[in-house]
Amino acid sequence: MMGANHIRVRCYDGVTRMGRIKGKIKKRAWIREGDIVIVTPWSFQDEKCDIIYRYLPPQADWLRKNRYI
Repeated sequence: MMGANHIRVRCYDGVTRMGRIKGKIKKRAWIREGDIVIVTPWSFQDEKCDIIYRYLPPQADWLRKNRYI
């Protein structure tokens, strides 16, 4: 957590980006270190992204079990 709804995210492509929590998620879900999230990189700044979804622990376990991550 970087403060002000910003999080440093390590993406699957190996790039570390500054993620911004979208307003829809900000009110509903707490994002902690180690959580698996879906991000969309910005088209004009590759080092920034929007966080659009956070997987719950059972969902993350299912993804690992079926080798999606």
